[in-house]
Amino acid sequence: QVQLVESGGGLVQAGGSLRLSCAASGRTFSSYTMAWFRQAPGKEREFVAASNWNSIITNYADSVKGRFTISRDNAKNTAYLQMNSLKPEDTAVYYCAARLAYYNVALARGYDYWGQGTQVTVSS
Repeated sequence: QVQLVESGGGLVQAGGSLRLSCAASGRTFSSYTMAWFRQAPGKEREFVAASNWNSIITNYADSVKGRFTISRDNAKNTAYLQMNSLKPEDTAVYYCAARLAYYNVALARGYDYWGQGTQVTVSS
C-alpha cells in the first residue's frame, strides 16, 4: 500500500514557476514508477510526465516538454514536478500517481495509487 500526498500548488502569473512535491509512504517507493497527471474543469484527466524508478527514463506530454521536469529523491520518498514558463492553459488540479511497471505510462487507468491533488492556477 502506498499513500501519496501532493503539495506546492498555488496561484502564479503566466511565465512563472512552481515546484510540486509528492510525498509517498512506505519503504518501497524506489520500486515505483511515478507520474503526474492533471485535470482542468470540464476536461478529462491528462498525462503530464512520468519517471521510472531512478529517473533515467522519463516521458512528457508534448504540451509540457521543455517546460516541466519530473524528478524524484528515493531517499526522501518524494517525487517532484518542476514547472517553468507556466501558461494559463496549465491551470488544473495536479495529481501524482504510482504504479510498479514502466509501461503505457500515459494511461491513467494503469496506476494503482493516487494522491488527492493540488490546485495550480496560472493567471494571464
